[in-house]
Amino acid sequence: MKPFIALILSILLLLGFSGCHELGDSRTIKLAHGLDVSHSVHKAMVQMGEDLKTLSEGKLLLKIYPNQQLGTERQCLELLQIGSLDMTKVSVGTLENFAPNMRVLGLPFLFRNRQHSFDVLDGPIGQQLLNEGTQYWLKGLGYYDAGSRSFYTKERPVHSPKDLVGLKIRVMESVTAMDMVKDLGGSPTPISWGELYTSLQQGVVDGAENNPPSFYLSRHYEVCKYYTLDEHTVLPDVVLAGTHLWDRLSEEEKGWLKKAVDSSIGHQRKLWAEAEAEALAEVQKAGVEIIRPDKTLFSDQVKDSFDKYKQDTEFYKLIQAIQASN
Repeated sequence: MKPFIALILSILLLLGFSGCHELGDSRTIKLAHGLDVSHSVHKAMVQMGEDLKTLSEGKLLLKIYPNQQLGTERQCLELLQIGSLDMTKVSVGTLENFAPNMRVLGLPFLFRNRQHSFDVLDGPIGQQLLNEGTQYWLKGLGYYDAGSRSFYTKERPVHSPKDLVGLKIRVMESVTAMDMVKDLGGSPTPISWGELYTSLQQGVVDGAENNPPSFYLSRHYEVCKYYTLDEHTVLPDVVLAGTHLWDRLSEEEKGWLKKAVDSSIGHQRKLWAEAEAEALAEVQKAGVEIIRPDKTLFSDQVKDSFDKYKQDTEFYKLIQAIQASN
């Protein structure tokens, strides 16, 4: 039996062959994600569950499966699509394989700053992107903050793109991420998050790129002693429900769920800011060299990369709308 088929069968047994369970007057929504319970995302989801219970007076309940209990981000999305899971949280980098226009958010140096990214994500453009997932059985509900992604390496520091030449850099299964690392001079190597620590230890890759809390909580700082804050991408996480769940909910139930998600977004972004500061302080204590390079060296290297999308008129207009937004 193929490993993924075995995993699917195990998950179906765990979930009782369907995601959402009705018990008396209450309905339990199953939500899975790949992060540790100490992560701001999980803490925000716990708050989401409490708010949902209060708003619905106990009619809608949330059961959370953290730590990849039900599979990787990609596998959770596939479970949503077939209706065996109700909700999940994934990185835009993973979601772009299912909703292609989402890849715009993974383009390097797309946003002017963090506030610009929030304005875009919480505005009409962000909502448009969330809605596009419905044709793939994925209902986008909102964006969690995942900060800015930067490079960390084992053997040598990265002060400019030329220092990436010859280095194998782990990336997500994302064409956008792979193109970015290539444009900056590195060799992109897709590896699952759960396998990355061992891959760094064994020299399968020379480094990776991620945000400060993920670098810290994954303990990758034990292997990689150089962290370069070039902040090449602002790649949010997306909270999703399967349309199999969404279409079964009444308008009142949808309202409860959306309100609980919206409230958790504000909570998560506050927790994220605190976690980011803590992570940088802790990895420094552990002996990591924090490098703050001239970011223009990196942004100038990829400034022409958007031109490759000019032939895709709709997508290029999306890029221009984000860049022009105030």
